[in-house]
Amino acid sequence: MVQKAKILLVDDRPENLLALEAILSALDQTLVRASSGEEALKALLTDDFAVILLDVQMPGMDGFETAAHIKRRERTRDIPIIFLTAINHGPHHTFRGYAAGAVDYISKPFDPWVLRAKVSVFVELYMKNCQLREQASLLRLQLEGGRPSADEARESAGLLAELSARLAAVEEQAEALSKQLDETADAAAVATAAHLERKLTGLRRALDALEPGAGAATG
Repeated sequence: MVQKAKILLVDDRPENLLALEAILSALDQTLVRASSGEEALKALLTDDFAVILLDVQMPGMDGFETAAHIKRRERTRDIPIIFLTAINHGPHHTFRGYAAGAVDYISKPFDPWVLRAKVSVFVELYMKNCQLREQASLLRLQLEGGRPSADEARESAGLLAELSARLAAVEEQAEALSKQLDETADAAAVATAAHLERKLTGLRRALDALEPGAGAATG
């Protein structure tokens, strides 16, 4: 059974959190509330999240400062952050959001369909990453457990092929997304494409290392 992904919603206004929950409930994932930057950082200490929706304007620790703390932590630095703001101070304000590590920057009021679609991309990537890592870990344990029998070898080869095919499907989706984003020439598009590329490159490298004979050249 596939575990649901967790999405962190950070906003100091309860009505905004309620609205986000209404918009994202259709994704059927676990939505976690945080009413401040401090509360968000506490949640990130114990749970893994697929994506963070972070309000820019909050009393005390604002969204930019919260994002800076998130990006400094080894555990959380790769979690995608989507900034939400009720005002638009122009390109400089938007650039500050990207500089703080956001993959997207959305002004309120936003289109619910667009927001849901953006979040779903990162949820899908997170779920696939989790599945691939889990299967790759199980396969590595199996391979390290001793010389496999003929049946085990065939099973391992089949599992490797399945993993490679799943990753190839994600790579194909990411490539198509990158082409669409390139046409917009938007800073958010560049950041999103770069994030996907780093994730997929790491997964492909890890999977290639599991291929039979991958370490033969050094052994």
